[in-house]
Amino acid sequence: MEGKKLTGYELAKPSHKGAGVLNYVAALLRVVQDCKSGCLAATLLSSTILSQSAAAGGGYFTLGYGHIGQQMAGAVTAVAGDVYAGASNPAKLTTAGNDLEIGVGFLNPNRKVKRTGATGDGAIYNFSSTSRNPLYVVPDFAYSRQLDDTKAVGITIYANGGLNSEYTTTTGIPGSSSNPEACGDKPGNFLTGCGHAGFDLSQLIFAPTMAWEIAPGHSIGVAPLVAIQRFEAYGLQGFAASSKYPNKLTNNGHEIVFGAGARVGWYGEITPWLSLGAAYATKIYMQKFDRYQGLFAEGTFDVPANYSVGAAIKPDKNWIVALDVQRIEFGEVRAIANGVLNSLTPGGPLMGTPSGSGFGWSRNQTNYKLGVSYSASPQLTLRAGYDYGKRPNKDNLNAVSIGVITPNPVHRASLGFSWKTEAGSELHFGYAHFFKDKYSGPSAVFPGATESQNPYVNILNVSWSLKY
Repeated sequence: MEGKKLTGYELAKPSHKGAGVLNYVAALLRVVQDCKSGCLAATLLSSTILSQSAAAGGGYFTLGYGHIGQQMAGAVTAVAGDVYAGASNPAKLTTAGNDLEIGVGFLNPNRKVKRTGATGDGAIYNFSSTSRNPLYVVPDFAYSRQLDDTKAVGITIYANGGLNSEYTTTTGIPGSSSNPEACGDKPGNFLTGCGHAGFDLSQLIFAPTMAWEIAPGHSIGVAPLVAIQRFEAYGLQGFAASSKYPNKLTNNGHEIVFGAGARVGWYGEITPWLSLGAAYATKIYMQKFDRYQGLFAEGTFDVPANYSVGAAIKPDKNWIVALDVQRIEFGEVRAIANGVLNSLTPGGPLMGTPSGSGFGWSRNQTNYKLGVSYSASPQLTLRAGYDYGKRPNKDNLNAVSIGVITPNPVHRASLGFSWKTEAGSELHFGYAHFFKDKYSGPSAVFPGATESQNPYVNILNVSWSLKY
């Protein structure tokens, strides 16, 4: 059951206070060394994460991390016993004990865009298209080591989120793209370019984590965040005239860049029946793209800062009811927040400049999460959760044309269970559903037209963990 603390490996106490930091660095290195085959497997799986889109049409940030977060819709800021603390609240790692978890998610996104009402020469662009790639496999990994009764270290490797879409339908009419110089006699796609239209963004985060119990029942933690970002855009030739670097806008293959940030947190056991938590993750500052500096505002795509507060209520020893409020600062990242019209307006700033067009996610997003956990027996734990968050993109002229290509869910729910085997390890199975919800509005590409999207996503999560 969540919340039980295990102690193990004793770290030699330093002879003076200044040795504390070095001691923790040595402990982290020891974690990597002791992790052995588990960490090797995680390293091999990381290449798989980078080759898949983590959210695949279900929004930028995923619902939760690790089996507890996935099954409780991410309402885990104040839920103890979570080895994936580095992805939510690093301070909780003091409650995880010695733990190892390896998991995999099977994502089934369903996305269909549609345009109606375009007139004149644009009428040939009144069609619908269903995105390819209906299945993604995304692994994750976490490991923790309890150093003594008050200190813990570990590492979490997870896919922070992603955006993926690939729409293949075209007008079917040769030479109908808006950029014949680049497309020749190829037919136009949904965004007036040629070939498949869409984006592929994946983000892999490494979060080495340290946590201290600074007073009985109260812990703080920190997790440096090292990010690897993989991106490709295709079929955007129709926007070349609006870009500062038209040759570095689209169809240049995958590009990988790196970035860094940090997450800090506090966890407190206020009473035997109430725990509270708070966590803050800085913006992850990414390197500038080279191949796609003509697409993104400022040529970079930072990961937004985000923070959460949570409470976990325990009516009795078998039940946990968790409530979280999460805030994601999409509006503080230019590539995400800038309006679609910025560069499409005659005389406006070009794409690739600081004020150039972005995704139109101009609002910071607040997510409200509810999760429950019930220990039905020493072997079986049941969980469920629900998440609601208003879209960061509005349904207006300044957002829709890109918003339909990069959909966001509003309502998400999850459920699952954990089973402890006779050997002492645990198996975890979870299911999440991002509910279908129509997003539509006026087109920025074809005046008078309407564009819409009706996405929904199914996710199956399977993982294995071992307390040692």
